[in-house]
Amino acid sequence: MKKVLQIPGAPAPIGPYSQAILKNDTLYVSGQIPIDPVSGTIVNDDVAAATMQVMHNIQALLSEAEMTFENVVKCSIFLKDLNDFDAVNAIYAEFFSSEPPARETVQVARLPKDVSVEISCIAIR
Repeated sequence: MKKVLQIPGAPAPIGPYSQAILKNDTLYVSGQIPIDPVSGTIVNDDVAAATMQVMHNIQALLSEAEMTFENVVKCSIFLKDLNDFDAVNAIYAEFFSSEPPARETVQVARLPKDVSVEISCIAIR
C-alpha cells in the first residue's frame, strides 16, 4: 500500500502529482522547486538561496516520513544553468556531510515557474 504525503511544510503541487509517495520503507520525493511553502513566493534571487529553499522543502517531506537526509540514497538535480554547479554543490553538501547519495546533475532548457534549480530524491528506511 502506498501513502501520499501532502504537508504544509513543503510547497503544494503545481500539477497532478503528489509531494511524495511512501511505499513500504521507500520514500519517493517529487522534484522540489524553490517555493517558500508559507508565503508561496518563489525564492529565485540567487541559486544558493534557491537551493537552500529546495533542500528545506525536501527536509520537511523527509521529516514527515520520519526520515532524514541520511536516509537519502539517490538525488536528481536539474539546473537551468550548469555554470551554477559549484554554488548548488556548496549548499547541497551542507545537507550531506558524509556518505552522500548517488546523484546526477543535468542542465535543462526550462524548469517549472522558470526557477533555477529543481531536486528530487529517493530515501529508504
